[in-house]
Amino acid sequence: MNNKRYIIAYDLGTTGNKATIFDDEGNLVSSAFSGYKTYYPKTSWVEQEPKDWWKAVGSSNKELLEKSGVKPFEIACLTFSGQMMGCVPVDKNGEPLGHALIWADQRGVKQAERLTSKLGKEYIYQTVGHRPSASYSAAKIMWIKDNEPDRFKRIYKVLHAKDFIAARMTGNFYTDYSDASGTNLFDINNLTWSDEIIKAAGLLKDILPEAVPSTKIVGKLKKSVALELGLTEGIPIIIGGGDGCCAATGAGVIAPGTTYHYLGSSSWIGIATEKPIIDPQMRTFNWVHVVPGLYSPTGTMQAAGASYQWARDVLCPTEIKEAEEKGVSPYQIMDKKAAKIPVGSSNLLYLPYLMGERSPYWNPLAKGAFIGLSIKHTRNHMIRAVMEGVALNLKIILDAFIEQGAEIDKIRLIGGGAKSIIWRKILADVFNKTIVIPNLLDEATSMGAALIGGVGVGVYDDFGFVDKMFKIKENIIPDENNSKIYNRIYPAFKGAYKGLEGIYDILND
Repeated sequence: MNNKRYIIAYDLGTTGNKATIFDDEGNLVSSAFSGYKTYYPKTSWVEQEPKDWWKAVGSSNKELLEKSGVKPFEIACLTFSGQMMGCVPVDKNGEPLGHALIWADQRGVKQAERLTSKLGKEYIYQTVGHRPSASYSAAKIMWIKDNEPDRFKRIYKVLHAKDFIAARMTGNFYTDYSDASGTNLFDINNLTWSDEIIKAAGLLKDILPEAVPSTKIVGKLKKSVALELGLTEGIPIIIGGGDGCCAATGAGVIAPGTTYHYLGSSSWIGIATEKPIIDPQMRTFNWVHVVPGLYSPTGTMQAAGASYQWARDVLCPTEIKEAEEKGVSPYQIMDKKAAKIPVGSSNLLYLPYLMGERSPYWNPLAKGAFIGLSIKHTRNHMIRAVMEGVALNLKIILDAFIEQGAEIDKIRLIGGGAKSIIWRKILADVFNKTIVIPNLLDEATSMGAALIGGVGVGVYDDFGFVDKMFKIKENIIPDENNSKIYNRIYPAFKGAYKGLEGIYDILND
């Protein structure tokens, strides 16, 4: 008789829900994706319909069971990873009160400023591990209170995406420490909601769910929901974690001294530490890790893969055409051309600030630029300079951690951008660190969520089990000579931003 046990992880991302099944040996059995819409009703407003998340969970779940052949009675638990920093207002029955404001929504700028004026940027940063900002849940909840009082009055709880689905499955309202640390309202040092910040925000603690460890069983699958999803009543529901922290876990960054780099449309570097890193310049921020007793200091830049996508769309019509003819990705053609250009792109610099910037500058007015252009430069130089500019900006984030005493040896690389062989090499040389490539580049977040669930119900002994799940495919060793070239242009890269800082104000007039 087959006594295998399986874990279903739901990863509620920005574009859709990815459902995955992992077995009790940590192998990925199957995955299914179901997309949903994002709404942009006004400038800086970004919303989603929580009922669409639920539909996506249902449809991806159905496809997953069909593809995998796994029987409902073999499922040990359901668990989650989810987009962070959102605002999902619900009533007592867990029904959504209108659209959710997701992480990208920036309408609460005035509310964030009000919070800052009451308590000061430094106090908030030291308490919650983040700068006060419209990106986080606090400003979004405050905005609803200020602008939609009728909706605000009906709020029973404000949840995150994964918490909403878990509440739908169990009838219970919880969040985990990692997601709570994306609200601007959670004291990360004491793992409790901050009474002082909640009061300054003009809110009551009652509307926040109980914050618990990520491995907590928050209830059992209700009968009505089990019927709807084609599952068995009573399956344990594990609350899981925010997607950034799940990605760290799936990348094996579960102990101090480990580091990972996610290279996607945006990009970040995250580490694991026993205490938050409170950077005097506030360049980086801190999540509470899903692994008990740890934190995940992180620095995120806005336009990494997005810069390369921009280069493709704006600079590379011939590469797009050539790719169509050959039946390959335009990025493969661009990569080949970039590889022919010397390290440092013949002193051409690219500043990757196409969408303002988060880490390290936290300047929404920052703009992108090519600097050092001369008659000898070609489009191929510009393609390579884009990749190098992203890497040089990430080096500033890496240096911020090292300056605060973080030990960084090898860096585990995940995300779609990690498929580029030339970009991997550039990162190794710019960072002067070994880059570790896993066999599954796009599965770290789901793997982290599955690991949390498995630990929560005892299918996996502890988080150390990730070493069996995260399989190393390749190590990229930095080239010392290339690193010297990048070290020479690195001060120029940093100086270029500083030199242009005043110009950005004029260009945003």
